[in-house]
Amino acid sequence: MTKLAKTVSLGLAGLWAGMAQAADDVTLQLKWVTQAQFAGYYVAQDQGFYEEEDLNVTIKPGGPDIAPTSVLAGGGADVVLDWMPSALASREKGLPLVNIAQPFKSSGMMLTCRKDAGITSPEDFPGKTLGVWFFGNEYPFLSWMSHLGLSTDGGDDGVTVLKQGFNVDPLLQNQAACVSTMTYNEYWQVIDAGLTPEELVVFKYEDQGVATLEDGIYVLEDKLEDPEFVDKMVRFVRASMKGWKWAEENPDEAAMIVLDNDNTGAQTEEHQKRMMAEVAKLTAGSNGALDPADFERTVDSLLAGGSDPVITQHPGEAAWTHMITDKALN
Repeated sequence: MTKLAKTVSLGLAGLWAGMAQAADDVTLQLKWVTQAQFAGYYVAQDQGFYEEEDLNVTIKPGGPDIAPTSVLAGGGADVVLDWMPSALASREKGLPLVNIAQPFKSSGMMLTCRKDAGITSPEDFPGKTLGVWFFGNEYPFLSWMSHLGLSTDGGDDGVTVLKQGFNVDPLLQNQAACVSTMTYNEYWQVIDAGLTPEELVVFKYEDQGVATLEDGIYVLEDKLEDPEFVDKMVRFVRASMKGWKWAEENPDEAAMIVLDNDNTGAQTEEHQKRMMAEVAKLTAGSNGALDPADFERTVDSLLAGGSDPVITQHPGEAAWTHMITDKALN
């Protein structure tokens, strides 16, 4: 072999080796800011689980002005996290979202109320002002009120809905009898602000029979027709679930990994460790595969909205798939 030929041969060999080693890019859009709610993904990145799957994953934090579905529709992410009520409502409006995995088995959503506002049970809701998150987070609440037969237009026979910011100020300032909280986040903000558990009553959506699925992994339906994309998602889900199980077993370490990724400096060690301990209760029992019974329960709850249901028709099995998890978990 001539010197030139040998040089070309070595150059091509190096090029092919470099191409073989190039990791596949995946962009994940979170539903909210960097916090332990998303620990599994940060753990998978930190512990090298994505790297083991030959993936280069970019995790994009969310925020009050970021709608994951809009980011996905605009091509700003390959995969997003969303609550199923929001995802199914978006699907009915024309955005073909598909749930490919469901790391969260249980719901963390609840209504936290002041006892001194006269709230001891849902029977006390009529005539009261209740704080509600919007931007797609209102759907479980509206479904619950429909189950209770309560109007959300105000009056003594219904409830007045206060459009709640992503804080608990309305409860602290007596602007609302109850506010929306998560077991792992805003409830503890109320406690940290000085109210005691004895001064509060909480209504978990799980206990009220209106729990809907949260923090599922969604992609656009047409993407699942691409074998290369499917292969990337199989590896992504496998590594992500490995991250979630690691986080469940090592909650304090997982919380510290989250803190390392919080570029805002807004999170604290105490709050993230407490949050991770609560989040671990919600992911426990899930291997990542969506339970069809949980899907049907969510759909039934959303359809039972009287004259104003969250969705107007059953989305069918096209709204979710086991294609990814069957391959990722076997």
